[in-house]
Amino acid sequence: MKNLHRNKKALSPVIATVILVSVTIVVAVAVSYWMGGIAGLYTRFEKVEITSCYAVKGALNYTVTIELKNSGSADATITYVLINGKPVSEYGTGNITVYTGRNPETYLPLTLPLGKSAKIYIEIKNSPDGYLFESGTTLDLKFHSAAGKDYPQMLSLP
Repeated sequence: MKNLHRNKKALSPVIATVILVSVTIVVAVAVSYWMGGIAGLYTRFEKVEITSCYAVKGALNYTVTIELKNSGSADATITYVLINGKPVSEYGTGNITVYTGRNPETYLPLTLPLGKSAKIYIEIKNSPDGYLFESGTTLDLKFHSAAGKDYPQMLSLP
C-alpha cells in the first residue's frame, strides 16, 4: 500500500518529458529573439534610390536635378559625384558645380537621414568658345557614398 501512494505523488516520465521539452522550446525562442535584436544593431545598411533625374537647358548651361531617397536602415552620405567616369574637379574650375540645395553655397558631402529625400543639383556651364557637353549627350552619373557604394544614373541632355 505504501508503494502505491508514493507513485501517485510523482510525475509520470511522459509528463516530465513534455514539460522539459516545452521549457527548452520557450528558452530557445527567447534566446533567438534576443540574438536577433543584437544582430540587427550591427547589420544596418544604406540603400539610396534615385527617384527622379532630369536636365533643363539654359542659354549656355544645363542644370541637372537629381532626387535621392535613403530607403536603407542607416544614414547615407554622398561624398562625391563622377560624370562619365571622371570626378567633377577634372572638368576645370567653374565649369561644373555640384550643390545640394537651391543655394549654390551648399556642397557635398550630403547626408541622407534614414527614410529622407534630398536633391543634388549639377550646374554645367558651357562657354561661347566651346561646349563642354552638347544637346543629346548622354551623361553617366555616379553618386559615391561614404560606405563605398556607387549609385549610377544615365541621363541625356535636352
